[in-house]
Amino acid sequence: MNAANGIRARNTERMNEVQRLMESNAHLDEGEDYNRLEELLSKLSMYFNVLTDEDRDYIQACRYAIDEKVDWSI
Repeated sequence: MNAANGIRARNTERMNEVQRLMESNAHLDEGEDYNRLEELLSKLSMYFNVLTDEDRDYIQACRYAIDEKVDWSI
């Protein structure tokens, strides 16, 4: 696996974890899961230019939900 594929794989894992945390509304309570969510979003922001448009949009929606304390429901 080359470096680019490794980065993509780690970012996919991070995005999956972000999705899990958002769907559990971890962003509404400033606990351990909230801190993990912030950590993941921070790490993903370092790779924002190589993320897909879909992932970038998702991250921006997450940021909005965090800032506005909006319930994340599907």
